[in-house]
Amino acid sequence: AAFAAYGFAWVRFPGRRLIFSIVVALMVVPLQVSLVPVLSDYVRLGLNGTYLAVWLAHAGFGLPLAIYLLYNFIASLPRELLEAATVDGASHLKIFRSIILPLAGPALASYAIFQFLWVWNDYLVSLIFIGSQPNVQVLTMRLAEIVGSRGNDWHLLTAGAFISMILPLAVFFSLQRYFVRGLTAGAVKS
Repeated sequence: AAFAAYGFAWVRFPGRRLIFSIVVALMVVPLQVSLVPVLSDYVRLGLNGTYLAVWLAHAGFGLPLAIYLLYNFIASLPRELLEAATVDGASHLKIFRSIILPLAGPALASYAIFQFLWVWNDYLVSLIFIGSQPNVQVLTMRLAEIVGSRGNDWHLLTAGAFISMILPLAVFFSLQRYFVRGLTAGAVKS
């Protein structure tokens, strides 16, 4: 997503605005709308019932938002910085790796937090693509199973909910210093 955002922001090629408009338009297509076609493709490819199916679905449907957010940040970088690197003989790959990625750290961390929380709390996609196989169920599916089979054991549900909050809180607190910088990075133009 960062590489595509860099391409849309700084590399001039024919059809760039049209392709970027299509990517932005893809943000309105939710993953839930395409569960049946994607599931039929996964069954045909033998990916159904694996974590890879969930990862690919979330990555594919998360890319338009990631490209759009990172585009806003990367486009706000000073043109002089990139021109100086070009004058020094740096290629687009070298500019991206040496300049853009280090500067985009806060924006990447902010999007990583959003994407992680979106995937961590997702129940429907995991249920559809993984199914009821107990050896590959995710935590939200296990919690729903406890509700269904032991609805009266509120102490188990409370403990499970607390355990399910530990990892998202750890991710947020470890990346929080980047989070505020990343949210405001592309908002104000110098």
